[in-house]
Amino acid sequence: MLIVVGIGGWPSRPDPAELRRTFMKRRVVSLLVLVALMASVAFAHGDKKHVMGTLEKINADSVVVKQADGKSVEVKLVSGTMYVSRDGKPAKLSDLAVGDRVVIHATPNPDSTLSADEIKFSAAGTTGAAKPQQ
Repeated sequence: MLIVVGIGGWPSRPDPAELRRTFMKRRVVSLLVLVALMASVAFAHGDKKHVMGTLEKINADSVVVKQADGKSVEVKLVSGTMYVSRDGKPAKLSDLAVGDRVVIHATPNPDSTLSADEIKFSAAGTTGAAKPQQ
């Protein structure tokens, strides 16, 4: 804000045109920052897809996940698929079980299938909240 000192050292009224210009500059900068933040969120995962739900079927080369909307999605397992347990520790395919809740980060393939990059899972019946003591 611009304060103009008048005669005798007392501040005089700021120029209304200068106040409007300063206000508009702040609005434009705020809008640009907001647009940049929204764009970064939108492109955070690039072309990756998230598949969340409950494991319905486990095969040697794929898993089938039942999503909250009731649709089943098959995700291919590849040699680079990483498995991560709920506590963040590395795991392996044999640690997965039907009924586990999963979040899969997958890459779409040209043939419309998905290839799993990472599978995060927690055992059926576990939640993030602590169980009450009895």
